[in-house]
Formats: sequence, structure tokens, C-alpha cells
Amino acid sequence: MTTDSFNDYPAHDGVAPDRWASALHLFDNGAGAPHEETALERWERAQLLFGARDYIGAARLLAEVVEEAPEQTGPRLLLARSYYHSAQLSRAEEQLRHIVDRDPVEHYAHLMLGRTLERQGRQEEAAPWLRMAAAFSGELPDGD
Repeated sequence: MTTDSFNDYPAHDGVAPDRWASALHLFDNGAGAPHEETALERWERAQLLFGARDYIGAARLLAEVVEEAPEQTGPRLLLARSYYHSAQLSRAEEQLRHIVDRDPVEHYAHLMLGRTLERQGRQEEAAPWLRMAAAFSGELPDGD
């Protein structure tokens, strides 16, 4: 196959999210200068990886972000979701329990914790978390 111009070249699946996020900052410090990725850049790249369903890659980055900024709920919640989707359920549970301890009204953390416990076969332990999530969202079943 010959191409007459750049625009005739067929694209296949686009650029991998981690390479795209890295390329955005390729020349921030000038040509040839090493670039040390910030926590914000790792957070952005982890979101791209999560969106591309690379949950293990996202979890690796998010673990670093959470270590640097442990008070931030967003990265910790996405870390828990990454663990959940990559079947690292005990790690997901640990992060979710940390979130609900710090922020007891974080609706989604209650829901995820309940689902994580269910996925581990711990339905009785999951039930109160799921009821609490339903209460926060206003979806209490009839009779409760």
C-alpha cells in the first residue's frame, strides 16, 4: 500500500492513553531535559488508563498519587474502582473502608464497598453497606 500524503495513512486504534498523556508534556522543560511527572499528571494519566480499561496500570499510578495526597477522596476512590475491576478485591475493600471512615456520607464508597463484599461472597456483611447507599440516594425499598 502506498500513501500519497500523511492524511491517507490509515490509523489503527489511536494512541495508547499512557503515551498520549506523556506526549502532552514532552517538551515542558525544553528539548532533552528530563521531565519528572507530577502527581497531577499521574492522576490525569491514570484517568486515561482507567477509561481505556487498563485497570492494573491505573492502579499502579493511583497508588502513588494516593500516597502523595492521602486526604484526596477522588484518587482513592478511583484506586478502589481500579482494584475492583482488576479483581483485587481485598485492596479495593481496604481503600473503600478508608474512604467511609474519613467521609461517612460518601454515597458511592458505601455502594462500592457493598458490591465488593458481595463479589467476595460476603452477602450478610454487604447488606448494611448497600442499605446505607440506598438511603443516601433516596432509594429505600418499600417497608423500610
